[in-house]
Amino acid sequence: MSANLRPMSSRKSGPLKGEAHVPGDKSISHRSMILGALSIGETRVTGLLEGEDVLDTAKAMRAFGAQVERLGDGEWVIQGVGVGGFAEPDHVIDCGNAGTGVRLIMGAMATTPITVTFTGDASLRSRPMGRITDPLALFGAESYGRSGGRLPLTLVGASDPVPVVYHTPVPSAQVKSAVLLAGLNAPGKTVVIEKEATRDHTERMLAGFGAEISTELTDEGRVIRLIGQPELTGQTIVVPRDPSSAAFPVVAALLVEGSEVLVPNIGQNPTRNGLFTTLVEMGADIAFENERIEGGEPVADLRVKHGPLKGVNVPSERAASMIDEYPILAVLAATAEGTTVMGGVKELRVKESDRIDAMARGLEANGVSVEEDEDTLIVHGMGKIPGGAMCKTHLDHRIAMSFMCLGMAAENPVSIDDAGAIETSFPDFIPLMERLGASFRKNNR
Repeated sequence: MSANLRPMSSRKSGPLKGEAHVPGDKSISHRSMILGALSIGETRVTGLLEGEDVLDTAKAMRAFGAQVERLGDGEWVIQGVGVGGFAEPDHVIDCGNAGTGVRLIMGAMATTPITVTFTGDASLRSRPMGRITDPLALFGAESYGRSGGRLPLTLVGASDPVPVVYHTPVPSAQVKSAVLLAGLNAPGKTVVIEKEATRDHTERMLAGFGAEISTELTDEGRVIRLIGQPELTGQTIVVPRDPSSAAFPVVAALLVEGSEVLVPNIGQNPTRNGLFTTLVEMGADIAFENERIEGGEPVADLRVKHGPLKGVNVPSERAASMIDEYPILAVLAATAEGTTVMGGVKELRVKESDRIDAMARGLEANGVSVEEDEDTLIVHGMGKIPGGAMCKTHLDHRIAMSFMCLGMAAENPVSIDDAGAIETSFPDFIPLMERLGASFRKNNR
């Protein structure tokens, strides 16, 4: 076992009480850095998620020539270089574990005539990049990677880019966003057509920075049109708190008898809030308080109380709005009455890990009955969870946090082989949950 592994265990908890201040939204934090770097003038960001993924994106933007400075806790300032102004980095861009970061950065540089080599950690190096490099090739970019288009990969930006019309083959905000960012430095109109709506932070933020962008609902799906070569202007951005991170204290409160937790300032973008819709359908006691708009994004405070839950069929068309939340939903489903069916989730197989397989194996090891196929995960609720097993995290932050939450409601402690990956998205997860009342312990190797 590697000396770098950080095994931990989670044991049955008493009632969780208090406020859970989760990190800033990861998707918006990445995009703030990249669009700030592509703008003219100064962009100020508050509430930025300072996890490893976003910090790696900040380092990359410095390598491309932008001035990026941290002023204080979550407060950053970026002096951009403008659309088409990226300089060629003098070293390899290491994006760590950040699949969003590397794919969006590839899009942002693909229509500038520079050559960039990208790499990442073991998890990121195993993930497919062809879904990004294929559409970028339509602009004129060339890519040279390992088999399957995996990192390390060198991308040669187009010297004479052309606009494209692209139908996304799978519902993926990363693919859509990479194409739109590439379209910024292509003349004319770039069009992205997606059959199923995915998170729209890129479209909202592009409009906020001054791009001419429109979205139309048609028989083909959502048609997004972007006029290339705009002058983006630096903005002030308040990052709402991340709904994907909020999922963990919210579900933990639903899991543990007697709990009541307030999770304030959570983004409620309709392309991101599928989990909360599903939880309400399961009978969850969640109050959405103080609903408001901040920085162009809907926000609410979530007050969550433990109560009985029932299994549900989650519609496949909801998958894009909650794709990162299925692991923690699977944990909650294990304690609900009846069966929960999660269909249309094949995208989970190409995340930081094969999340369907990782959750199925970990739940089974802890006594939960699970079924799966390529595109479906089915969890048979059983009320009390036996627990007692070690779960493999596969360097995946969401798998690690999900099983730590499972242990809070299981009859016997649940262990994970490595808590290190949690730092990528939720650096404060362990102390935050312990403040609410969770019982975690570092294991001896």
